[in-house]
Amino acid sequence: MPPSGNLASAVLPKGKLGACMPRASTSSYDDFVHMPGNGYGLAIERERHGRDSGELRRLLNSLECKQDEYTKSMILHSITRCVYLLEAEASACTTDDIMLVGSMLDDKDNSVKIQALNTLKAFSGIRKFRLKIQEHSIKVLELISTIWDSELHIASLRLLNNLPLPDFAHPQLRRVMPALMEILQSNYILAQVQAIRLLSSLAQKNDLLYDILNCQVHSNFLNLFQATQPGSLLFEVLLFAERLSEGRNTPHYRAVKWHYNEKSLHEALFGDESRLADRLLALVIHPEEEVQIQACKVIVSLQCPQDMQVRPSFCQASHSYFNGE
Repeated sequence: MPPSGNLASAVLPKGKLGACMPRASTSSYDDFVHMPGNGYGLAIERERHGRDSGELRRLLNSLECKQDEYTKSMILHSITRCVYLLEAEASACTTDDIMLVGSMLDDKDNSVKIQALNTLKAFSGIRKFRLKIQEHSIKVLELISTIWDSELHIASLRLLNNLPLPDFAHPQLRRVMPALMEILQSNYILAQVQAIRLLSSLAQKNDLLYDILNCQVHSNFLNLFQATQPGSLLFEVLLFAERLSEGRNTPHYRAVKWHYNEKSLHEALFGDESRLADRLLALVIHPEEEVQIQACKVIVSLQCPQDMQVRPSFCQASHSYFNGE
């Protein structure tokens, strides 16, 4: 970014900026361009003194103009930063602005999609926009299942993890479940962590639990529980296993006789041939304390059905037996 000038001037090619800016703001815009210092710092300082820098509005207006993919990506990136840094200006935006950003999810360029997802996540921190952003959840899920791009997956999942997913998205979630499992079993830690967080959240939904447990996984799925995995991923995987274990042991779930395919997640974790117990015992001595604690919680949940968890002595006895004491 140039040492002086505003954000819009930094992201728009020369000659395009003036055409996209409202005439009424030309004077203040020129003042802004020629003031020394970083554009973000300047806008923050103005907001701190109760003045609207107009920076976020200028960027949103410029996004409405016809731009090439690179310029759109840069504008969206700057909008994202403005939303985080200029709270008052971000809160003054409208649902039409959210729809404008959301329309960028249909752009043919993946980098534009990714930046639009990041911008929507930034706006999702403002309560009044959350419902409007939720309307894009189906499209976001579609992107996850149809485009195999790690950066796009991370941006999509971060947005979904920052929103309460509406019930109307559940049918689409069922269709996306295989893609989420594939992302979880990929070798890209950031995407894996985001995928497992979403799956952990969905595991607490009664109408989605069976779909998760019956989802097909690779034969080496339990490698996710190896002590060599990063602690951040191990903790999330263990939390996921605990929630699945608790969910399948609820009276509501146990009232139905479920059938699982032989390569399902259920069979990998809880089937007769599962080696999960061995992996958990190895993690009890993991160097990271939160991993140790979470591994113990999974062990207890496996030994204590939901309707017996009110009996601590039973659980403690089972826990000792599980550890061979």
